[in-house]
This record gives sequence, C-alpha cells and structure tokens, in this order.
Amino acid sequence: MNYIETEIPGVWVIEPKVFSDARGYFMETWRESELNEALGHDVHFVQDNQSKSSRGVLRGLHFQKGDASQAKLVRVLQGTVVDVAVDLRRSSPTFGRHVAVELSAENNRQLFIPRGFAHGFQVLSDTAVFTYKVDNRYAPEAECSIRFDDPELGIEWPIDGDEVVLSEKDLSHAVSFRDAEKFD
Repeated sequence: MNYIETEIPGVWVIEPKVFSDARGYFMETWRESELNEALGHDVHFVQDNQSKSSRGVLRGLHFQKGDASQAKLVRVLQGTVVDVAVDLRRSSPTFGRHVAVELSAENNRQLFIPRGFAHGFQVLSDTAVFTYKVDNRYAPEAECSIRFDDPELGIEWPIDGDEVVLSEKDLSHAVSFRDAEKFD
C-alpha cells in the first residue's frame, strides 16, 4: 500500500495495490501491522460501520468527545464521495483546518483520520456505499456534531444549496465550530 500524509499531520490517504486481470481485481484493503508501522503508533480497530446514501446526502461533521473519541479508516465500496476531516486538537498547529479528499470505488483510496477530528462526507454519485473501521465503540452520550456550513471552517462542499440532504439530527443539533467541544 501507498501511504500519503496529507497537509494535516496524522491524516493519511492510503492507496492499496490493485491486481487486475480478465476476472476482475483483488486488493488488500487493510493490514494492522502495516498500518501501524506507517503511522508510527498502534491503532486497533474494534468496529466496522457501513452506510448507503444518495446524491447530495451530507453526513457530518461528526465526532465523539473525550475518552469515546475514535480514529477511523474510511473508504467507498460503491460510488463517489468527498470526505472531510477537521482538526479539533487545540494543541495542533493545524487546529481548525480541514482536509478534503475524493474517495470512490474507482480510485480505491482510503482516508485514515486520527482521534481528535470531526469527520463528514458528501455523496457525489447517484448512490454511495461508505464503510469505515473505528478504534472505539460508538457511545451515543459522547456524540457531537458541527455545522457542515460553518463559515469559520470554510469547507467548500461540491454540492450546495437545495441539493444538500441532512439528517434531522444534523439540522437541529449541530453546533458552530466555536461552540463545539475540542480536544487538548
């Protein structure tokens, strides 16, 4: 696999080696020992999650606070999304900045997002199947959400206006970046 660190240290784009022939393709998508060696620290995933969404759906910007925070390894099995990670670590030189990466079933790219980040994605294709590994179990009491359109973050989502589809929870419970919980 090819590991490419983004402009925010700790956030990595991972490109698997794809072996194609007349039958189709084969690729290894994750190996714990290789990932940990590339990252320089240990990450142990404990849960896999998957969602299916239609064009314009925007899920995020979500994170879990405190001891329930999660590192994630995300990828797309079908379709195309733009995936965003926002640095919520006060001690980081990139605090408040974000990374946006296009992930698709065609490019097979994955994104590793460490603890201390808010995460979201928007579906660009008719549908998308999105999957991710997390290193901590979901804890509903620790769930937080930041407004996807917070002007302080300046995220340029590819689809905007009336085409954006949000959950009721994100519409009514997401807070501004300024008011959101942060990490030390």
